[in-house]
Formats: sequence, C-alpha cells, structure tokens
Amino acid sequence: MKILDHRQIEQKIKRLAIEILERHYGEREMVLAGLNNNGLAFAQRLLAELRALAPESMAFTLTRIRLNPANPLEYPPYIESSVEDLHDKTIIVADDVANTGRTLFFAMKPLLNDVPRCVEVAVLVDRKHKSFPIQPDYVGLSLYTTVRNDIDVRLNDDEPAAYLR
Repeated sequence: MKILDHRQIEQKIKRLAIEILERHYGEREMVLAGLNNNGLAFAQRLLAELRALAPESMAFTLTRIRLNPANPLEYPPYIESSVEDLHDKTIIVADDVANTGRTLFFAMKPLLNDVPRCVEVAVLVDRKHKSFPIQPDYVGLSLYTTVRNDIDVRLNDDEPAAYLR
C-alpha cells in the first residue's frame, strides 16, 4: 500500500527544511549526514530544499555515515568526513525510516569523536517502535504500524514513493 507519493514526499521534505531553518535561524554552517544509501538520498533532497530556502550566507556540507544495520559491531560505523568538518557544527543525521532506533543509535558513534554544537535527527517516516533512546527531531510522517509491517521508501526511482508492506 502506498503511503506517500512523489508529491507528498516533496511536500514533507520542504516542510522539514522549513522547520530546520526556523530552529537554526542565524546559524552559519550545517552538516547533513545521510545514513547509508536511502538516508543519503533523503539527505540530498533535504539539502536541495535547505539551499533553496536558506540565506546565501548559510553553508551546508553533505556527508554519509556508513554502517551495517544488521551487524553494527562487526563493521563499526564511520562517517565520510574529517573531524574538523564536524567540530562545533550543527549536524542533522538523516534517514528514510526510523524503526526501533537501533540504526540511528549506532550511527551516533562516529559523531562522538568530536564535539559538535548540536546533533539532531531527521527522518521521512517514523514508525514509533522505539527500542533505543532515539527520538527524531524532524519527522515527515509519523506512522503506527504492527511490528510485522515494513516500510519501503524508494527515493532513487523515477517516481519516488513510500510503501507499507
């Protein structure tokens, strides 16, 4: 069942960008860190909206956090950025779906190697099945599902959409 079509995804991302800019009014730099592939695709779309809406004086950096969600201890998560890029910066960790919070929890580990100004989480869909102490700060769609359901977000398709399966 389709829960978000292309138009709705674009609307949600624009609203998230507005919320982020309102909360960080006057900020000069911000880092968007997308998780793996879909999180990075979401971060790229969010970045495009932020750049379209933000003042020209605001700088943005896009990076990726890589981790194996199935086994985050075997292959430790890492960020494709230098520590200097994160120091005293606002970091928005972006992912397409927040399920139990486990992936986002482990994604925070590489951010502990420095002292960012602020770390927040933005997700397109939040499932509300948290087992870890992660609560997204910015949510496109909040959805209560059964544990057996799965959310499939396709951002790289010609017609991006999100499905409940």
